[in-house]
Amino acid sequence: MDFMADQLVDGRRLRLLTVVDVCTRECLAIDVGRALRSEDVVRVLAKLAAARGAPRRIFCDNGSEFQSRLVDLWAYTQKVQLEFSRPGKPTDNAHIESFNGSLRDECLNVHWFTSLADAKEKLNAWRIDYNESRPHKALNDRTPREYSVEMANQGQEFSG
Repeated sequence: MDFMADQLVDGRRLRLLTVVDVCTRECLAIDVGRALRSEDVVRVLAKLAAARGAPRRIFCDNGSEFQSRLVDLWAYTQKVQLEFSRPGKPTDNAHIESFNGSLRDECLNVHWFTSLADAKEKLNAWRIDYNESRPHKALNDRTPREYSVEMANQGQEFSG
């Protein structure tokens, strides 16, 4: 998981929390808000854990939102290991950095967001397209959704 920043057409700031499953390459969430905090990280993670089960580990950077007591407590109670990248080493979490680059190039740099609701709508549409319409070579030319369904049908455990 990672944070990104963008803005509305009127210059007001937006923050995005992106969450990607490393195993399936599926974008699990793009949470959008004016300011996102550790409470928002926990809300998104709890929602994902309720829907899919908690992951064994989560890769993230050293941002204060990820190092907060609230996120640490959530991870502890869910038996999730938080793995932090080394300061100044974004390649430690290359999957999310690559995903965020695609999101920036294909969505954030292409659309003007007139409101928070407009940003949420456009980002969610892009997320669905990314998961359902874009095959990945690392997944044997299957989409993240196809691969995720295949793994679930085989009873595989997610590693994300």
